[in-house]
Amino acid sequence: MVYYFKRAVSDILSNGFLNIITIITIALSILVVSTFALFFENAGRILDSLSNGIRVMAYLEADFNRAEFPGLKNEIMKMKHINDVIFISKEQALALLKKEMSTRKTFLDNLNENPLPDALEIELDPSVKHLDVIGETAASIEKSAQVSDVEYGEKWLQRFVTVLHFFRITGYAMSSLFFLIALFITANTVRLSLYSRREEVEIMRLVGANDSFIVTPFYIEGFLQGILGGSIGLGILFLAYMVLLSSGLEMKTSFCLLFDIRFLSPGYTAVIILSSAFLGWLGCFISLRQFLKN
Repeated sequence: MVYYFKRAVSDILSNGFLNIITIITIALSILVVSTFALFFENAGRILDSLSNGIRVMAYLEADFNRAEFPGLKNEIMKMKHINDVIFISKEQALALLKKEMSTRKTFLDNLNENPLPDALEIELDPSVKHLDVIGETAASIEKSAQVSDVEYGEKWLQRFVTVLHFFRITGYAMSSLFFLIALFITANTVRLSLYSRREEVEIMRLVGANDSFIVTPFYIEGFLQGILGGSIGLGILFLAYMVLLSSGLEMKTSFCLLFDIRFLSPGYTAVIILSSAFLGWLGCFISLRQFLKN
């Protein structure tokens, strides 16, 4: 095995230009794939955090009497996926609005009457993840006689899920395209290397070397190319990630901290490196199979 490894390293160094092109191509492919993986992993975490914190706001009729709250709460608590129901009076709502708009509350102080309705803040079970289930629960709440309207950020959540779905499809398409490009270049690099050494391969066969002895260094070479390319691609992505975090963007102190944006997990990183190594090996396998057949 030591001999095979030394032979593979020697082949990489002796065909430096071709191997550099292969490694760069694999690195770019892994960079694209890992970028989408980084987006999907963090988007999934954000969606989970949003789902865990979803609260349905039920706005009550203008003639609602506070004494009716216990009965309404019991009615809602009997529904599926409900954790808790909290009553928010119109006075509490106005005070909260003034607090949130502390720098622009002048027009609120001049109001002759409170325009806000009494409301219920309804906490859903954290196990509820699908928008369809949330929508069905909100519709059930809205059927109550004392409830005039229900709101839970449906449009915002729907847009977020739509964008996530679009990026997922784009990610699969781009990743597949770059995978095929890297596979094609890797296979052709190995094929060129084989043709440049075909006389050597023929001599090895004449002296009794079997196919396994001949092709093993090439497999190791492809494996090393894949690991190097994958490591470089992930390294570039990590540097870009650190630059964004260390920059003075407002996003760093608000969005990133609010949703805990992280780099790829060790599990994801290991899968990407192994996939990159497999990509290099597969390119060699395709070329070697065709070359030995000929």
